[in-house]
Amino acid sequence: MIWLAAIPISWGAIEDPDMIVRGYAGELLAIKRVEAGKSLVVVYRERSADDGFVITAYLTCRVGLLMKRGVLWRKNP
Repeated sequence: MIWLAAIPISWGAIEDPDMIVRGYAGELLAIKRVEAGKSLVVVYRERSADDGFVITAYLTCRVGLLMKRGVLWRKNP
């Protein structure tokens, strides 16, 4: 488990995100809602189907702005 500002980041944000958004330079953004009005964004890059790495992670309340980059995948409600 990784800690970000005293909030545990679970790999579940990458393994089971609510949506995947396109990054500006080839990275992907896995977005997972963590509480009302707040979402965890994990920025990562995939080298292959089995290999990748996390670049950074942060909390945001502005998911709508991120969605303008292009939603690649969204979990069915």
